[in-house]
Amino acid sequence: MTAAKTALKSLVTATAATLAFSAYAAGADAVQTTGTLVVVPASGEVQHANDQVVATLAIEEQDKDKAVAASRVNTKMRQGLEILKKEDPVAMLKTQGYYTYPVYAEERPLPNGQPARQRAITGWRVGQYVQMTTTSLDKLPKTVAAAQKVLALNNLQFGLTPETTRKLDEARIAAAYRNLNDRVSYMARAMGRNASEAVLEAVDFEGTGNFLQERQYAAAPAVMMRTAKMADDVSVAEPSFEPGETTVQVGLVAKVRFK
Repeated sequence: MTAAKTALKSLVTATAATLAFSAYAAGADAVQTTGTLVVVPASGEVQHANDQVVATLAIEEQDKDKAVAASRVNTKMRQGLEILKKEDPVAMLKTQGYYTYPVYAEERPLPNGQPARQRAITGWRVGQYVQMTTTSLDKLPKTVAAAQKVLALNNLQFGLTPETTRKLDEARIAAAYRNLNDRVSYMARAMGRNASEAVLEAVDFEGTGNFLQERQYAAAPAVMMRTAKMADDVSVAEPSFEPGETTVQVGLVAKVRFK
């Protein structure tokens, strides 16, 4: 009797589960998807080896005489520009960020709460930056090493040329459209529909807010550490650089209606 009761109980449980699933399925089938409008976000991205670099080099001098400091900066920047033009004739150069400001004596607290005296100017700090944009990545270590005899390397940013970025438009748009088709197929199956029943009503590229990030080259800071004085004939070992690659993206939002 015990075995028979156990078998009967199992049968009742299985029957109840079957009825419950059938009821759930019937309820699910009752949800109508005809004419449903679905908003589908998608994105695409491609990678490409960097083919451009923006290097920022600088010179800074300090002296009690403002004219002397400025003269040294002007001379060394001219020398640095000549080196850059010689080592990389195709590079685009742009000087920027010329600054001059006083250096004050160290402030010491006065006893008995006496008002602080105006600090005396003990010298002047003068500096200037030059930005070099080039596609000669193979020459970059030699060019920078030669310039570092006079200038200091302040910043280096690898990226893609505008021409390369434009050429990647087709690839990233195609990748985004493939991603859209895949996501529509997934949603169709989840809704119990066929992807062929989906009609694309509108596509808004960049609609997801995943806008292509323009390369932002870090601006040179207002103040930098003073460049160590180096003789012009001192050799500088070539630095090591790895250009890496850049990922460009595009996003879209599509409106899809199921027939």
